[in-house]
Amino acid sequence: MNDIKNIPRIIGTYSSNKKGPLLFITAGIHGNEPSGVVALQKVFKTLQDEKPEIEGKIVGVAGNRAALQKGVRFIDEDLNRTWTVENIENTIKDSHEKQEMFEIIAVLNQFPEDDFTKRYFLDCHTTSAASAPYISVQEVNDNDTWAHKFPTYIIRGFSDIVLGCIDHFESRIGMTGFVFEGGQHESKIAKMNHEGIIWLAIQNACNLNLNTLNTFPEAAQMLLDKKDKQKTFKISYRHGLEPQDDFKMEPGYSNFQAIKEGELLAHQNGKPVYSKWNAYIFMPLYQKQGNDGFFIVEEVST
Repeated sequence: MNDIKNIPRIIGTYSSNKKGPLLFITAGIHGNEPSGVVALQKVFKTLQDEKPEIEGKIVGVAGNRAALQKGVRFIDEDLNRTWTVENIENTIKDSHEKQEMFEIIAVLNQFPEDDFTKRYFLDCHTTSAASAPYISVQEVNDNDTWAHKFPTYIIRGFSDIVLGCIDHFESRIGMTGFVFEGGQHESKIAKMNHEGIIWLAIQNACNLNLNTLNTFPEAAQMLLDKKDKQKTFKISYRHGLEPQDDFKMEPGYSNFQAIKEGELLAHQNGKPVYSKWNAYIFMPLYQKQGNDGFFIVEEVST
């Protein structure tokens, strides 16, 4: 357990052999974000040990295995930008990440739509900045309605701005789900948040009664205790970066932190970047790899 260096593509599967939905969970799409993988290992161990009754099937899949082994975000390119129509329709495999993408698709194809009452997905990530846990949801299918069953902040529109994400692909083929960001990469709480959201996804998708487990999962209860704090946000701006840009955020920003117009946010190629908004900052970049400097989000009604 917790062996990231030798993680298999399929972390685990579980079923009670009852008709129902597929819950397809991915983690480690970015190799410097292993906490979702660790959480999946822990959940599958409990499932295998206690054998609770569920409907349908749960499948846990490791993302960028080579990057996970090296502890880096990616090898050649961001795996969470490769899931485009062009790459998939033309079977483009000109990078390590595209090859891993097709391996993940091959696993998903082992569980076709006709074998299940519905197919759900959950993609587990962490952030470089300090952050409350949140859901990132694309407003297609019944994704948004599904996301609002979970007790956390919800961001709409990320995949509409940043193309090639795995949730964009999964939504495109008719699956229902979202991305879950568990917290900061190095945070121990991120593993707890990932474990909690996985348990709640199994409960909501596969009708698992969490009270039938030997112990009600502490991680799930931790998220449930935040239910009254659920808020929904919409992305209004993306500060994109080119590979040659020298970008440095001002220190101390965290997700959903309020910012004011005229506030110094960052320096880019030696020039200051000031806020044009009275809003909230989202995903400020505090790591070496990445093509998104920050986002601006605004709170919306559900």
